[in-house]
Amino acid sequence: MNPVLRTQLAGVGKRPARLMLTGLAVLVASFVVYATVLAQQITERSVLNGLSGTPEAVDLVVQNGQIKTADLDTISRIPGVAEAVPRTSIGVRMPAGNLVIATDPGSGPLSTVTVTEGRYPTAAGEIAVTPRTVERMALTVGSKHTVSPGGDAKPVTLTVVGVVQAREDFGFLAYGLLPTASVAGYDWLDRVDIRLDAGADASAVSEKIAAQVRGESPPEVATGADTRLAEARQAADQVDQVFIVVKVFVAVAVLAAGLIAASTFRIVFAQRMRQLALLRAVGAGRGALTRALAAEGALTGLVVGVTGVIAALAVGHLIPPALSAFGFEVASPGFPVAEAAGTVGLAVLITVVAVLAPALSAARVAPLEALRSAATTGAKQGVGRLRAITGVLLVIAAAGVAYAVWTGLPKTPDDDVDAQRLLLGIVASGGLAFVALIALGPVLVRPVLVLAGWPLRKFGPVGRLAVGGVGGSARRAAAVSVVVALGVTLLTGVLVCGDSVRILAERETIAAAPADFELKGDVGTVLTAAVTDRAKQSTELTRVTPYRWAGKITIGDYQDAGATDLSMTALPRLAGLDTTSGDVTDLAPGKAIIAGYLADIAGVGTGGQITLKREGKEVRLTVAAVLGGQTPLHTEALLDPSDLTRLGVPAAPTGVLADAAGSGEEGRSAGLQALRAAAGAQPDLSVEVLADQRDQINSALATLMVIALALIGLTVLIAIVGVGATTALSVVERVRESGLLRAVGMSRGGLHAMLTTESALYGVIGAVLGLALGVPYAWLAISALANDAPLTFPVWQLAGVFAVLVALTALAGVLPARRAARVSPVTALGTD
Repeated sequence: MNPVLRTQLAGVGKRPARLMLTGLAVLVASFVVYATVLAQQITERSVLNGLSGTPEAVDLVVQNGQIKTADLDTISRIPGVAEAVPRTSIGVRMPAGNLVIATDPGSGPLSTVTVTEGRYPTAAGEIAVTPRTVERMALTVGSKHTVSPGGDAKPVTLTVVGVVQAREDFGFLAYGLLPTASVAGYDWLDRVDIRLDAGADASAVSEKIAAQVRGESPPEVATGADTRLAEARQAADQVDQVFIVVKVFVAVAVLAAGLIAASTFRIVFAQRMRQLALLRAVGAGRGALTRALAAEGALTGLVVGVTGVIAALAVGHLIPPALSAFGFEVASPGFPVAEAAGTVGLAVLITVVAVLAPALSAARVAPLEALRSAATTGAKQGVGRLRAITGVLLVIAAAGVAYAVWTGLPKTPDDDVDAQRLLLGIVASGGLAFVALIALGPVLVRPVLVLAGWPLRKFGPVGRLAVGGVGGSARRAAAVSVVVALGVTLLTGVLVCGDSVRILAERETIAAAPADFELKGDVGTVLTAAVTDRAKQSTELTRVTPYRWAGKITIGDYQDAGATDLSMTALPRLAGLDTTSGDVTDLAPGKAIIAGYLADIAGVGTGGQITLKREGKEVRLTVAAVLGGQTPLHTEALLDPSDLTRLGVPAAPTGVLADAAGSGEEGRSAGLQALRAAAGAQPDLSVEVLADQRDQINSALATLMVIALALIGLTVLIAIVGVGATTALSVVERVRESGLLRAVGMSRGGLHAMLTTESALYGVIGAVLGLALGVPYAWLAISALANDAPLTFPVWQLAGVFAVLVALTALAGVLPARRAARVSPVTALGTD
């Protein structure tokens, strides 16, 4: 073995803590990468095992073609077919809304439902409903309901005989036999599931089905296994789309780990200049020294990579039994050997690449220079001329790409722009800006440190020493703070974009669903006074607001517009609509509130004139206000009741909006029943639960935010680990300095506070740089995705991120600081 390499490895053996501290960021990255692989394995296996809609007993499936009801008998008579189950569905109109009736045998190996109350239908006209349908549509067991199948079919009576648990429950599902689903004369099947006799030849049966079931579009015959696999793969593909995003964030995490590893290696080599100089003095060449240091980096990567993989594997195999205890069954991830080897190889690659730059730098130092200035070599300030020029050029390039994106942003909702191209431009500009931040980091750290350190200097020697400790090694501070800045940039982007999208979604939801419930009939149906009076008298409802809606209105060049006289002050949610100009309270006879896109098309604004025409009648109105999106109830104009009457709209209301008087699901269900009772006199009316739409949108947004923040948390975790590793290495390599401070009178608590404050300053610097970089790019991104979205600045959320990051970086330095404080001054001063 090379003597230099042997010396280096012996040093590693004597100080294994340094090895682990140096590679801690890479260890976390290895854990994250392999844990993501295992999570993907668990998800895909669970999907393949349990998310297919086809029962396991299905041997053949006839689908993707024209299948008539009569073909079911043909298939059933084929030798080898034990059971043939039709799959089809039909929608029927009920007072509470549309009900979807699907076919299912209800029992046996081909059934997809389980009876939980009552019994399963055994005759035509009987249905079993899902639990949510019971709640939403009041279809209790034993109740009878007259429904309209649509078309020329006569109304039929359906009897609810049971409640069934299905794989999915949308609140409007029922199950029954084929005659029930054929009440409208519909003679087609979606597919036929077939179970074969024991020992039957599936290929022979498939050939007979293909020969006997023929039409203009012959169906396909597939095996049940292939069908289940295709269904599961389709679900897995959807999961893969999510994991594409995960892999992007893993790549960011790997980049962060590389930056931290390079920083820690630079610190280690800077503090070991005397040892490296002695090796050079006794004859070690630059090449041999560089190779030895690279080998040390590879050893570090191998150890931490294997450790990270083992830790991820342990967690991955603990997840299935842990979830099973809570009633969630998921598959085991197995042991992906190739991915494990790849993860370890990636860890080795990261550490070797990270070690090369500081290794080459250390090898270039002359022996005499290193022996004379070992204590100060690591504190080199500023950046070289080439690095500065490179950084400035990168800033110019990032600004140029950002300007190109800005000039290409849509100006109106109707502008046809390639949002994907704009987003790619934003990513490219952000990448250039981040590389520029890496290059110019030591220069940018100082002004931020001056501002952040000013209050700390007021707290006496501890604060001044902490600021001086960070400022005394600007390159070290920049290397660590840049990684924190990366995490804060991503967090800022998600929070700003998320808040903007949330507000936009809320405004669109308010326009479409300004109340909890809406009662209305088909177009042209008006409500009787008895219906509105009963709704207003109900104690389960509040803010009952009748309105009129009219369509087929021409507004300027805009055809088939809608208008309503809904009061903007009757429902509190309407106050959340975005007004781009004017004041909605100025609505009065002769005035109108119009949608923003209508104002763009008509070329009018507040104070302008618009002409509305309907069925030979015409009114000319002044624009009182322009909304950012639509006006309520998917209309283009909001009018005073007198102006809507002038257009020939009958005086009777066409619908009623109302809120639930009670809170929670119980209050919503009670309000729903009360509104249905009020509509009892008019069977052609239906109630829609608009609050469910709001819940779905809010739930989807919340889920996306949680996923995004969790993924970004990986980068933040590595940043925190980097701060802790840097502080720990600083403590290890600055033992003599700590002892000197203790010897001149600093207490243990003072030393502890100083080192912890240094760690917190890394977080402050990174958070400031991240906010400065993240907010502009977030605004560019939201403008590219939706030009009508508000550019918001969630101050309290961003302040919370700032505070949490600073607190976490401070906590990362607590343990190293405590270790430094426990070392006695005499021992520390005796350390070389």
